[in-house]
Amino acid sequence: MTGFGAAEGTVGAARVAVELRSVNHRFFNATVRLPSELSRWESEVREALRKRVSRGHISLSARIERGVAGAPAIDEARFAAYVEMLRALQSRYQLDGNIDITAVLRMPDVMSSISEGEDGDVRELIAIVEASASALSQAREEEGARLATYVLERLSIVEGALARIEFRAPQRLLEQRSRLRTAVQDLAQGVQVDEQRLAMEIAVLADRLDVQEELSRFASHNASFRQTLARRDGEPVGKRLGFLLQEMLREANTTGSKANDALILAHVVTIKEELERIREQVENLE
Repeated sequence: MTGFGAAEGTVGAARVAVELRSVNHRFFNATVRLPSELSRWESEVREALRKRVSRGHISLSARIERGVAGAPAIDEARFAAYVEMLRALQSRYQLDGNIDITAVLRMPDVMSSISEGEDGDVRELIAIVEASASALSQAREEEGARLATYVLERLSIVEGALARIEFRAPQRLLEQRSRLRTAVQDLAQGVQVDEQRLAMEIAVLADRLDVQEELSRFASHNASFRQTLARRDGEPVGKRLGFLLQEMLREANTTGSKANDALILAHVVTIKEELERIREQVENLE
């Protein structure tokens, strides 16, 4: 499920901002981007995310607010390494000019807003990550509520089509029975017809065309779908909804194969179209 969450806090002497973005994914998959000063805590950050988010592709980015951080520190060892590298390049390629100290200071990880001895504690960073995860969860819940409303609207259309099929089915059987009896009489051309045998054939036809069992199971799946969507216990519902949709589609296909009626087939097509729309949205639900 898509969502966004952000939070800020202090880690040692620095001000740190964390942003989380999520998109739909079958499993938990996290991409963590931390500044070099915090990169040693990547595994702890990833584990904190795993505890708060069960599913989705999560992108976490953290940055140090340089303007409000503590006094900047220079990594002299890294500074010296860059200077030595630049001098070696000057000598190797016979380059003129002096080494610009400003250029060296702009090189990666030379400047740090977290001084040695003031790098804070991993718990401070985790607290910011958890706050951003809470904001993300709230955003995802709000989107989930909107998706649930949409899905229920589509399900109501499905139930309406099922009701029309249920109303049409008995009439369709009567029409088929009358059509079969007329066809047999036309073929017999005045020959006496065995009424008992004809009644048996009509009963077999009625049993083959009867969709009441499929409609009954479909109604049960619809009720389970609504109950699952209404759950508020915090447990993921996406996989169960997906399973129920598979069963509903199976019943729709069986109903269509047994229909032998243009009106019922038209309603089955409507049902399958709406089930596909529901499926697209259920993939975004956790």
